[in-house]
Amino acid sequence: MEPGDLVSTDRRPRADAVRNRELLLSAAADAFAAGGADVPLEDIARSAGVGIGTLYRHFPTREGLVEAVYRNEIDVLCERADELLETMPPDLALAEWMRLFVRHVATKKGMLSVLKPLLSSNPSFFDQTRGRATAAATKLLEAGVAAGTVRGDIDGGDLIRAVGGICMSTDQERSEASERLVGLLFDGLRRGAASSPTSA
Repeated sequence: MEPGDLVSTDRRPRADAVRNRELLLSAAADAFAAGGADVPLEDIARSAGVGIGTLYRHFPTREGLVEAVYRNEIDVLCERADELLETMPPDLALAEWMRLFVRHVATKKGMLSVLKPLLSSNPSFFDQTRGRATAAATKLLEAGVAAGTVRGDIDGGDLIRAVGGICMSTDQERSEASERLVGLLFDGLRRGAASSPTSA
């Protein structure tokens, strides 16, 4: 048994367990994006720096791990939208968020073989997570429009479909192609934008 696996009234084990879970989610996202959902779970545990027993205690099944990674990816997208708007001009915040979304789609592509049955059996799960991502995209777009640096003729749903479509159409091994094409999409979002908030 490894440190952090027991749940007790002591604060340290709980903190370790949370840290282990975060490490596993991050390692799994990278592994699924690079090698698909069938990547050996032992490899994920090794990349996270924990034992396979720790992985199974947090995620007893591969399906549970995939679902947790997908939920976490959406959480990160939503949280980062707010953080980016607090620290960057709206157009640059949007550009960075679009790059994050490219990574999210790459991870999702890698998990599709396991994720599809989940989404088919629970469509409300997909609707909810997609709705949250669309709301984050809308917030970024509206901030850019208000600042006069992003054109106003595209909504959050359009942006999600456009970026997702680009990423799904490129090979898993050619992520740089997705990033380049999404960069061109971003350039298009800025072209024709008003030069000031008052003229938007």
